[in-house]
Amino acid sequence: MSSVETVSALERRLNASIPQQAIRSQVSARLKNIGRNVKIAGFRPGKVPTKIVEQYYGAQARQEALGDALQRSFAEAAQINNLKVAGSPQFEVKTKDQNADQIEYSATFEVYPEVVVGDLSGEKIERMVYELTQADVDNTIATLRKQRATFGKVDRAAQSEDRVNIDFTGKMNGEVFQGGEAKDYPVVLGAGGMLPEFEAAAVGMKAGETKSFDLTFPEDYRSKEMAGKRVNFTIILNRVEAPKLPEVDAEFAKSVGISDGDVGKLQDEIRRNLISEVSRRLRARNKDAAMDALLRVARFDVPKVLVDDEVHILMQQTAQDMESRGMKMKGVSLPPDLFMERGEKRVKLGLILAHLVQKHDLTAKSEQIKIFIKDYAQSFDQPEAVIRWYAADPKRMQEVEHIVLEENVMNWTMGQAKTTEKQAVFNELMGNA
Repeated sequence: MSSVETVSALERRLNASIPQQAIRSQVSARLKNIGRNVKIAGFRPGKVPTKIVEQYYGAQARQEALGDALQRSFAEAAQINNLKVAGSPQFEVKTKDQNADQIEYSATFEVYPEVVVGDLSGEKIERMVYELTQADVDNTIATLRKQRATFGKVDRAAQSEDRVNIDFTGKMNGEVFQGGEAKDYPVVLGAGGMLPEFEAAAVGMKAGETKSFDLTFPEDYRSKEMAGKRVNFTIILNRVEAPKLPEVDAEFAKSVGISDGDVGKLQDEIRRNLISEVSRRLRARNKDAAMDALLRVARFDVPKVLVDDEVHILMQQTAQDMESRGMKMKGVSLPPDLFMERGEKRVKLGLILAHLVQKHDLTAKSEQIKIFIKDYAQSFDQPEAVIRWYAADPKRMQEVEHIVLEENVMNWTMGQAKTTEKQAVFNELMGNA
């Protein structure tokens, strides 16, 4: 027999018992199995007396047998009581007497909430749209040209897009601060390598000139020691170099991956890649907008155990990402609080998606998955090879299935809400603003 107590909105406590005999039989079986291979000084393998094996391994065997029995008993009781268990239970064995007929225990755990998604008809959602233009293709080629520019010395004042060679000294309260001094330092003006005010100060200077100016570091500057601080810089301009952009010809096309140097193919490939990237970014923006609307109207508690698990995953991913960037993370403990809000949001969205998919049959259909992969593959030189690559790995197909599923939920959500189209700005969409 078992009983279930309600501890809080999602927390439950199951009280149940296990026959002692079931534990004893499992302990005996485990000790017998251990005895076949265990090595104990003074005995041949397989010939160690049962009593000796029990002395060495009895406690371990009982703990393992009890743990398995608790899990089995809990699973059976959860099924009988129709409990949708979230995460793993915390067991407490109440019977300490190993001779008792029954081992009483309690298991504290959380259950999945009843997901309630409210009325979306009052929610306003902007669906971002964008139609690629020839100007976008031309601007992308212009950017590629700038990235491959060569620089030649000129005898004139520095202007935007020039590369200047400078010496600089930065002082705070009359003292040179760490990282505030360099010689023969190259700066491409307007490229964002230095603070905008610093680069602007060099514009108009000629080789051999010196300039001093004050500058206040932004409040969100990467160096906390300098954030918000006002300093004085002195720069000496050593040399001005003007950019020379490559012509858009066969050599240029080859430099960006067109093996035969066909400029027409270059244009086509850039267009294909931009269409694919714009589509991906629009989908991500619109999905976020739809998910935010769902979060606003959803009303239910989130199991803490699931949030804790998600926070742990986020911490691991962040640590791995930081290590991949060259940071030493050994012995570094990231604060869980930094990930709590994000973890709760991800868990809540997962529960909402699962609820809506089941309730409104929004599963990713086979034909949808095929169309998604086919469209994505068109941005590659060999689309059929990309399609085969996906089909060869079930994990890759599952990833696409999840993307399509989310898109189904997004479209359903926007169909329920007050959705208006908004023309995206290309540079903002691509993160170039």
